[in-house]
Amino acid sequence: MRFFFTFAYQMQTTVLGFYIYELTHSKVAIAFIGLAEAIPAVGIALYGGYIADKYEKRKMLLLIFGGVFLSSLVMFTVTLDSLAHIDHGWILYALYAMIFCNGIARAFYGPATFTVYAHSIPKEVYPNGSSWSSSAWQVASILGPLTGGLLYGFAGKMIPGLSGITANFIVVLAFLFIALVLVYRLRKYPAVFIPKENIWVSLKEGLHFVFNNKMMFYAMSLDLFSVFFGGVVALLPVYALDILKVGSEGLGIMRMASSLGAALTMIAMVRFSPMNRPWRNLLIAVAGFGASIIGFGLSHVFYLSIVFLFLQGAFDSVSVIIRGTIMQLLTPDEMRGRVSAVNSMFIGSSNEIGDFESGMAAKILGTTPAVLFGGCMTLLVVTVTFFKTRNLIPSTLKDIHSPEATETVS
Repeated sequence: MRFFFTFAYQMQTTVLGFYIYELTHSKVAIAFIGLAEAIPAVGIALYGGYIADKYEKRKMLLLIFGGVFLSSLVMFTVTLDSLAHIDHGWILYALYAMIFCNGIARAFYGPATFTVYAHSIPKEVYPNGSSWSSSAWQVASILGPLTGGLLYGFAGKMIPGLSGITANFIVVLAFLFIALVLVYRLRKYPAVFIPKENIWVSLKEGLHFVFNNKMMFYAMSLDLFSVFFGGVVALLPVYALDILKVGSEGLGIMRMASSLGAALTMIAMVRFSPMNRPWRNLLIAVAGFGASIIGFGLSHVFYLSIVFLFLQGAFDSVSVIIRGTIMQLLTPDEMRGRVSAVNSMFIGSSNEIGDFESGMAAKILGTTPAVLFGGCMTLLVVTVTFFKTRNLIPSTLKDIHSPEATETVS
């Protein structure tokens, strides 16, 4: 289920960014892709967590996947060559509207799947289970963008009259349909939390839990600011077309490189766990992430850029595994949906808000200075977090429930 949905979603995201930049040659237009998805994802994330705790998860996932399928069907329609005569402004508005709808779906998707995975994996094997689950996600994140970029560039040559964007949406719709069928075959996951208080009191409990747990709060904050400043995904179409001049095929390879680094690292972490000193390793990983962003910004050679993107994904995957394990082990069952919703506000939407920041920074500073600025800010965030959490650095996985890890944030 997760593989097919992620494959389709990553493929769609890759080609949409390239299509919109090719249509407009505007970095601001790319920035608004992230903003259109982030607004609903952030705005209703807490409500999504409340609903995920309260309602049956299989039914929720069917509605979510069905909504994403319909939005992709609309995007497939408005990008058809037969509608090319329509004003580009209207096409952009339609695409942004559907991206907005996907943001709504994402606000519910994260909390619902977080709860499903939590009840599918025994707690004693969370680290390995998290690695395998994330590896499936990363493999889809490798193949989705790569397939999207290659199909965008070669579809017309293989089948005369078929545009790259149309070919991509045909595959996206097929994979989303398979994901829908797999969700339908899931067993039911009934609610584990029936609220007695009103929604606002319930949501406040989720926020209070996160903000009063030092390790969880700083893990989320570290990821939020590093992704916000350090994300370069939104600018990859600019690099592909204007700087490295490698076209949609090169864009697919660049999007793949980061996910490939992440997937290989996650597979390695099944054998070599980073959880012996989780907090120390988390800080090292995010520092490496920032350094690889700076390297990518300085590179103007395609193959060297691929290496830095590979390293970026590798370092990011370490932080994903550590943060995911911390969240699973520190969150009680009755709070999982709401804590996941807070996590979505911190992290899930930081990618899209970071895309908006990257696009606007590139417009103001220029593309390369914007990337270098983001990498330097990521290193600054790691430095500040290091001084704020020095007492957590010696902690092992067994210490995760210690008073030092769970003390109130000061």
